Amino acid sequence: MPDTAVELILASSSPRRRELLHQAGYRFKVRPPGPIEDTSIRRAPSAAAYVESLAYLKAMSAIETHGIRKGLVLGADTAVELEGRIIGKPRDEDEARQILSALAGSVHRVLTGLALVDAGTGRSRRAGTRRGERWLAHDATAVHMGPMSAADIHAYVASGEAMGKAGAYALQETGDRFVERIEGSFTNVVGLPMELLERMLKAAGYDPKDFRDVDVD
Repeated sequence: MPDTAVELILASSSPRRRELLHQAGYRFKVRPPGPIEDTSIRRAPSAAAYVESLAYLKAMSAIETHGIRKGLVLGADTAVELEGRIIGKPRDEDEARQILSALAGSVHRVLTGLALVDAGTGRSRRAGTRRGERWLAHDATAVHMGPMSAADIHAYVASGEAMGKAGAYALQETGDRFVERIEGSFTNVVGLPMELLERMLKAAGYDPKDFRDVDVD
């Protein structure tokens, strides 16, 4: 049986992920990962494999960087997929404008990979299998983006909101005005699919309520 007193540790510096966990009533510590080199997984066979792999690398980096010896470490990575192309965070404002120009008027997917790693063992398994101490999964949301004029894109990028966001926009901020509708999880687009997290905790043998100060409906 799993230890019900185990700590949940978020391997991310994202304020959006912290906020989602807080809103759901979770108790957790934050231990950001060190620098991650994703060159080796850029050749992943799919966007799903890419975000799952990067989430796992982040979790393991946090364990190594902070010398974590116990607890359940949560890594997450979000990316946008457009016509088979994986789009992450823009490097600069020029790239942000290029990304938004490509996404304008499109239907694209936002994927977030999650990795839960037991820091006490570091051993691995995929959600639904029978052996090991790592759980990997992802969620995907289809986003229908409306048209954006060059002036819209320029003003949005100039606001600073595009930077640090996969796909160069934030649905939970003012970027939602460019989105016509989504199909799937809203929290997945923000960066942490809460429904998937609950399923993964259960797959790992935990009751999500054990990690919460309050039960949030």
